[in-house]
This record gives sequence, C-alpha cells and structure tokens, in this order.
Amino acid sequence: MSATPSTMLELGTKAPDFSLESVNGGNLSLNYTDQSKGFVVMFICNHCPYVLHIEDELINVANEYISKGIGFIAISSNDIEKYPQDSPEKMAEKEYPFPYLFDETQEVAKSYKAACTPDFFVFDENKELVYRGQFDDSRPNTDKPVTGNDLRNALDAVLEGKTISEKDQIPSIGCNIKWKPGNEPEYFG
Repeated sequence: MSATPSTMLELGTKAPDFSLESVNGGNLSLNYTDQSKGFVVMFICNHCPYVLHIEDELINVANEYISKGIGFIAISSNDIEKYPQDSPEKMAEKEYPFPYLFDETQEVAKSYKAACTPDFFVFDENKELVYRGQFDDSRPNTDKPVTGNDLRNALDAVLEGKTISEKDQIPSIGCNIKWKPGNEPEYFG
C-alpha cells in the first residue's frame, strides 16, 4: 500500500465539467450540482484500503450534508483491466447515498489533477474550488478514529459562507490512481 498525496489543485479553480457513466444507469454531468449550496467531487475506488478505512464515516458525512443541501459525486478512474474489482459492475454493488461514476478514459481525473484515492475537492455554489485535501487524519493501521472532521469543517464553512484557510488544507493520502499504461499525467510520479 503506497501512500500518494493529493496534488492540491489551485484554490478558486472552476470545477471541470464532465459527463460520465453512472453505475446506476445513464450519464451524469456536473449539472447534477446546479441546485446545491456546494458540492464534493471525490475520487475513490472499491479496493483501496484508504477508501475502505473511511467508507462508513464517508457515508455518514454524505447523508448528513446531503440533507443540508451539499451535493456529492464519487468517481472511480482506475484501470479496470489491471484492477477488475474497480469495474462498473463491482462499483454498482456499493450502496452509496451519492452517484458513483466511472471515468473510463481517465480524462476527468486528469482535469481535476486527482492523484490518489480518496481525493476530495469541495466547491462552493459558484463551482469554485474552496477546499482540497484529506477527509481526516486517520489512516489504515493507526489508532486515530475516523471522524471526517477535515471534510466536515470545510462543508460547514461552505454552508456558512466562510473562507477556508489554506493552512487548514492538508493533502489527502491514499493509493495512487491506477493509470492505464501510457496514460499517466505529467503530474504523476
């Protein structure tokens, strides 16, 4: 399990648009978030121990903040030839309270400069990046509890119209996105 940090996309970046296959059928675009007070785009996958470590609390956080008007979208961009457990068929087995999309070309991951799973990006109602970083400071094989506090604090700030200090934004750590051979972005490695 190699630890890869987030790239920390520049704050203020407009959310790159996309149209991706949802594992529940049909395609979904960024327009899904148009009525949200803010939203989270997260890059996750089925097999990553870092994602599995936070999964239950991530569902709790999503349920809590969806009810407050925050949108959530999860995207898996992994190479499914080498990692078949991350295929759309396996993704559909997850019972998430948010859409789970498959980025077959890996172009959406590149447009967000996503580097690891999990990788979190929080946008305000104007679709501008206000937070990127960790869910919390818990990691697999540590005794720190999974709380989601970093993401919760960011979402609370969005709902209150407050600025999130850059010093409070710590890179996420996780497994690197499994790039298809020859498709690795310039920011990788």
